[in-house]
Amino acid sequence: MPTLSPPRPHRDDVLIAVLGLLGGLVLWLLSLYMRTGDVLGGTRLPLVPLVVMSAAELLRRTSPRTALTIGSVALVADQCTHGNLATVAMYTDVMYAAVLYGTPAAARRIPVVTFLISLVVTIGSLAWIRSPEALLAGIVTALVVFVPALTGVSVRNHRDAAEAARLRADQTALLAEMDRTQAVTAERARMARELHDLVANHLSAIAIHSTAALSLGDPETSRDALGVIRENSVEGLAEMRRLIGLLRTGAADAEPTSSPSLGSLDALVEQHRAAAAAGGLTCVLEDTRDGGAPLPAPVELAAYRIVQESLTNALKHAAPGPVTVRLGRTGRWLTVEVSSVLGDRAGPRAPGSGAGLVGMRERVALLGGEFAAGSTSASDGMWRVRAELPVDEGEVGS
Repeated sequence: MPTLSPPRPHRDDVLIAVLGLLGGLVLWLLSLYMRTGDVLGGTRLPLVPLVVMSAAELLRRTSPRTALTIGSVALVADQCTHGNLATVAMYTDVMYAAVLYGTPAAARRIPVVTFLISLVVTIGSLAWIRSPEALLAGIVTALVVFVPALTGVSVRNHRDAAEAARLRADQTALLAEMDRTQAVTAERARMARELHDLVANHLSAIAIHSTAALSLGDPETSRDALGVIRENSVEGLAEMRRLIGLLRTGAADAEPTSSPSLGSLDALVEQHRAAAAAGGLTCVLEDTRDGGAPLPAPVELAAYRIVQESLTNALKHAAPGPVTVRLGRTGRWLTVEVSSVLGDRAGPRAPGSGAGLVGMRERVALLGGEFAAGSTSASDGMWRVRAELPVDEGEVGS
């Protein structure tokens, strides 16, 4: 079983102990004592407390309580001899270290105990000697025990305050890093939504018409399908370049300045009407808004993207029939609704991943609106996407 070895003294403690011991030896060689006259023992006896106090200095940082106990015994023994100033000086350092490196309880109790000791010595000296010179004993005692303890408390408080400040700085840096990570994640999600909405409808149309061109033997129909494919490819590439250019320039605006708005819905519906005709779909726009104040740009962009994605989903999944886009405004709410026939249809289909519904839901949630998507009653047999967006500037994003 391995034995636990005592902790090694700190190199600064070793240096203090050696310097204190050498200083005490120099004072002893020069016969510079703290008192003369009749004292216990000869002139060599002060070397014993000096050596013991030097040994206590080795423990001032690793075992401050033990060092203070040993040092106190050595100081009392030193007072019974001629005395050595180095012994007393090292004791003040041991007292200081006991407060600075000791436990929090010791740091609270030692200053109080040393103050009481200084007070008792002062009162006792006055009662014994009954002269003003007796105050010197109390002052010297306070300088040896109370003042070092008080200094240790002050230094420890400053050290604890610095440590607390460092911890607060680390926590602030950690929170800043977490905020940065969240901001990057949110920006990536926004970029993913924007990229999906920009090109999904074009790629879906390309997939459907290319499949039709390959499966149909009519040259005229194939030519029309290839024309639609080319048109969607050009538009998709143009929008992709616009988004990539926005990312490269690092614009600080939350949305591009040329973002589509509800004023472009006619062109959007017309574009999908041409692409959906091959699948038996008819796109209709019903705008019942009665004017009013202009809408915030984020609301217009979200509404446009919801309609765009809903039309794309209808192009991929809806059965032949009407695809109706409805816009309405009631009070502070803008209502966007897109409905299509739910069911199977013959002909080519484009695969779906469900990312479109997720993106629409996220856009509405960011603006503080409400979103719903699903099938209606069995008798109706329709698939409906409905979003309610706040149109007041103060409500957006709340």
